Order: sequence, then structure tokens, then C-alpha cells
Amino acid sequence: MPRQSKATLVTRLREKMIGGFSSAYTSARVDPAKYLHRIQRAHHLPVESFQDMFFVPQEFLDDLADQTISAATKMAVLEGAGFGMGGLITVVPDMAILSAIVMRLLQKLSLIYGFEYSTDQEVAMLWIAAASAAGVNLGRDILEKEAVGRVVPRIIERIAVKMSAEVAETWAGRIIPLVSGAIGGGLNYFFVRQWGRRAKRHFREKHQLVREMRLNVARPERATLPSSNIL
Repeated sequence: MPRQSKATLVTRLREKMIGGFSSAYTSARVDPAKYLHRIQRAHHLPVESFQDMFFVPQEFLDDLADQTISAATKMAVLEGAGFGMGGLITVVPDMAILSAIVMRLLQKLSLIYGFEYSTDQEVAMLWIAAASAAGVNLGRDILEKEAVGRVVPRIIERIAVKMSAEVAETWAGRIIPLVSGAIGGGLNYFFVRQWGRRAKRHFREKHQLVREMRLNVARPERATLPSSNIL
């Protein structure tokens, strides 16, 4: 890919990612109440709030998280294969939709492990998890010296800078239409799966710390948790 066109693509991807992740949180946001009701019905979970997820067997939460990552990955594959048919021309709109898929995945994983995002601080923690999933190393200054209102835009910027360069390099194979459809689907598969696994590890570690502190708290009555798929 020519240097100039690649630089242009990186810039366009960065701008699209910033806009995509910024709007995805509101336009593609997972409603916690509706999601709780959904998993309650699907799995007959004996929980009344996401705080009760700390008393659900760890193995069940991990399995539910894996199912959720798998569902998001499949969606990303279909989306990548469809837009990938147009080659590099469709990379930019592709990233906008991919941002929404990833954002919804992160929100669901956060809820599965008992962490809501109703306050500014919780929202900031969600974006910190997004940075962790993207492989972005945040300095302590951005976490300790910045007001919450300024943290999120800076985190999104750092994610966009890192990911736009990586995506532009990897997406170079999409210059051939038709073939690029298969490549686009495959790249999205590895992209979302990697983000999902990193985010799962992030939330799981936080969950285990909180769970350990609540070992002596009265536990809600447990019911049998049948296997079921959450898409």
C-alpha cells in the first residue's frame, strides 16, 4: 500500500474509531435492566440485581462470558465478510459497526461479572476495561489526575491511535474485492475474540477480588443453572 494512502487510511480509521466508540456507548448501549431480565429468563438465575452475580458459581459466569464472546464474534464475522466485499473502500464504515459490536460486548461482560455503569466513575472504569482489551497501557496520570469527564475522551483517543495503525496494517489484504470478504470476516473474528478474551480477563480478575471480600456475606438461594445460549 502506498505510504500516502496508508497514512490517509490511518487518519480516517482513527477519526472513525473515535466517533464510533463515542457514539456506540449511547446509540448501541446495552440496557442493564433489560439484559438482567433476559439472562434471568434464559438461565433461571436466582438473582435480583447484578450485585448478586458475585454469588453465582464462578464456572457459570465464565461459561456465560464465553458464550457472549462467541456470539459477538460470529456477528463480527458476518459483518466483516459483508463489508469486506468492497475491499479498502468499505474499511471505514466497517470500523464504525465493529466499534458498536465491541462496545456492546464489553458492556455485557461487565454486567455478567457484576459491574454496572450507571455512575460517572463506573463509566470511566468501563472505558479503562476497553483500553485494557485493546492492549493500551494507561499511565497513572490519566487515572488519578484527570477528572472523569476528561478521562473517557482521552482513553478513546489512545485506543483509536493504537488500533487504527494496527488495523490499517492488517487490513492491507482487503485491496482485492471478493477475496477481501473472506479476509475481512477472518480479521474481525480474531479482532473481536482477542478483545473479548482480554476484557473477560480484566472483569474476571476484578470480580474475583470483590467475591473474596464477600465470602462471609449471606448468599441468596441458589437454583439449578441449566445450560443455555445467550446471543
